Amino acid sequence: MSGRALALFSTAVLAILAVTAGAAHAQSVEQFYKGRQIKMVVGTSPGGINDISARFVARYLGQYIPGHPAIVVENQPGAGGITSANRLGNVFPNDGTVIAKLERAVPLLAIQGDPNVHFDPLKLTWLGSLSSYTNDAYLMLVMANNPIQSVAELKQPGHSLTLGGDNAASSNFIFATIAKEVLGLNVKVVSGYNGAAPMFLAMQRGEIDGQVIGYSSVRTGQRDLWSRHAFRALMQFGRKTRHPDFADIPTGYELARDPAARALLKFAELQFFISLPFAAPPGVPGDRAAALQTAFMQMCKDPEVIAAAEKLGIDMSPIDGVAVRTAIANAATTPRDVIARYNTLVSRH
Repeated sequence: MSGRALALFSTAVLAILAVTAGAAHAQSVEQFYKGRQIKMVVGTSPGGINDISARFVARYLGQYIPGHPAIVVENQPGAGGITSANRLGNVFPNDGTVIAKLERAVPLLAIQGDPNVHFDPLKLTWLGSLSSYTNDAYLMLVMANNPIQSVAELKQPGHSLTLGGDNAASSNFIFATIAKEVLGLNVKVVSGYNGAAPMFLAMQRGEIDGQVIGYSSVRTGQRDLWSRHAFRALMQFGRKTRHPDFADIPTGYELARDPAARALLKFAELQFFISLPFAAPPGVPGDRAAALQTAFMQMCKDPEVIAAAEKLGIDMSPIDGVAVRTAIANAATTPRDVIARYNTLVSRH
């Protein structure tokens, strides 16, 4: 091939590539998603509220995304949800084909400076949260046959409980530890469980007395036992006022008597405002990110979806992606001495 012919051939190839790239760039959101599949990653094991809410969203969200992609759930547990969050921030494709249901405590771990966290929560493409905990509460729960009748007894010598937990990234571990170290209750915290379901089995076998878990979570994951009044709530976190269904059960805020304890509790409870958060990786193309965010809130406002969530026991008090990001940014303004005390408290166990 002569030099002139080679030059003409190269020019033609470049022109074709330019047209192809331009067509791809001009592809609409509907064209992109039509016939595609979105992977919904869950950073915890099956059976808990994270898994249940992810599968709930996967069932409905595609109806509101242009092109109506199918959504398939994949559990990728590890380090209390940190592993999947790190992948979301650095590994998963950012073309809009991956969404993650994150453990609510994980974004705060980045603010705490956890060395295992390798993503910036403020750079994630937040879709929103199903719940802002308006109608929920984080309960210290024991079996109904447990001899401890009230949290007041846990201040008395000779009265104690053993509470189960996952690890330092998990809300159940964090608030069991706060109950012990900040509120001064006679509890022992045993970590290493892989989710709420194994802890409920351990409670029934008598290996542990209880756990700290969301009201909606226990109604969803242990519906039969809950309906048979198999559990007793002793106190509630995540609220400044008592939940109407637990009007005689004190809040952690009530039991935190001094300003330092309340400041620490305030930081710890920030996670509940983003109780069931969903996000995509950083850098998702703007039109696809907007479509996902809009679809999420449209889904949350659909009466059919709200009714289905109520049957499952999921608290539907949604907030959008902007509100999630703002809550995380506000958490980052917490005084460093409060965060340092919080870190010392959690890492000590």
